[in-house]
Amino acid sequence: MSTPQETDKTETADKVERIDKKDRHDLLHRLSETLASRRNADPETSYTAQLLAGGPDSILKKIGEEWAELIMAGKEGKRLKIVWESTDVIYHVLVLLAFHGLGVEDVLQELRRREGISGIDEKKSRGGKDDKKGKDGHK
Repeated sequence: MSTPQETDKTETADKVERIDKKDRHDLLHRLSETLASRRNADPETSYTAQLLAGGPDSILKKIGEEWAELIMAGKEGKRLKIVWESTDVIYHVLVLLAFHGLGVEDVLQELRRREGISGIDEKKSRGGKDDKKGKDGHK
């Protein structure tokens, strides 16, 4: 049987975990909102404004560079570098979303829609190129 002190620690830990989960989620929303606000910022003082002013080609070029760096980090297997490069990719994808008037909530809504659906079934529903069957009739 647990003591009141142990129960309090467990309840406190559960509360902190819930707050941490909420904060992590809110962080992406805050970042998304901040990036959207940079659409009107001075490109001389804001890197995000520079990217947005450069249009989709500028943003997509940067996303490609960051993906390449993430791929290299993944091959190296250096966990911290994978985190850094993943952060850069996420940031630049959020900039692309902001450019098109979208935000993280749009992506989260789609993830919610896909939750619990097999990746194979989800791709079939979009009629993607991955629907082709292999020689043995299977994907």
